Amino acid sequence: MQVKVKDVMTRQVASVNGSTPFKDVAEVLIAHGVSAVPVVDGEGHVIGVVSEADLLHKEEFKERYYHEGYQPPLRARMRHHLAREGDHGRDKARGDVAAELMTAPAVTVQPYASIVTATRLMEEHGVKRLPVVDRDGVLQGIVSRHDLLKVFVRGDADIAEEVREDILGHSLWAEPNDATATVSQGIVTLTGRMHRRGDAQLAVLMTRRVDGVVDVIDELEWDVDDTPAWRAR
Repeated sequence: MQVKVKDVMTRQVASVNGSTPFKDVAEVLIAHGVSAVPVVDGEGHVIGVVSEADLLHKEEFKERYYHEGYQPPLRARMRHHLAREGDHGRDKARGDVAAELMTAPAVTVQPYASIVTATRLMEEHGVKRLPVVDRDGVLQGIVSRHDLLKVFVRGDADIAEEVREDILGHSLWAEPNDATATVSQGIVTLTGRMHRRGDAQLAVLMTRRVDGVVDVIDELEWDVDDTPAWRAR
């Protein structure tokens, strides 16, 4: 069973619209204990995401635009200098509503995408959460890094059953085998014997891809070494 985004996402999502004022956006983030919220249009389509970082541009450029003698913290000044955000950051510092503060287009994921896809999107774009949208771009939920970690709290018995039935007992093996699996804290130990070495290697690879598996200990034996000489070295 491959876990999909729909299986772990949060369906009750806090969101704002493009005309939501700066202070109201900040209040939504604080009230819901989140670092970012989707910005949606009148039909629920996700048009962007506004985050704590987007709101902080107000403070980072406050002294330049409001001439209040405000001096941003050294960390903020260094971040601006190193990132060379330039006009983009200045534009957000002038923003008063979500549409002017948000990052667009939003990085989104669909409900039936795998959690591996969601994880890769987060890593590639440096975000902690993704709005989940349908094919029309309408908001369905949100998935966070915390949600993705839920996969790894899957019970050992559930993992063992899937490995034994869907992998070791699968009809794809040309010859019967007496291989079995035990699981402890998400670590799968494969023991027993398979007919071909190649089958044993494939079983290990497939087990690694089972949701919730932390690691695989390969103790499988085989009768026939069908591995090409150049691969066996």
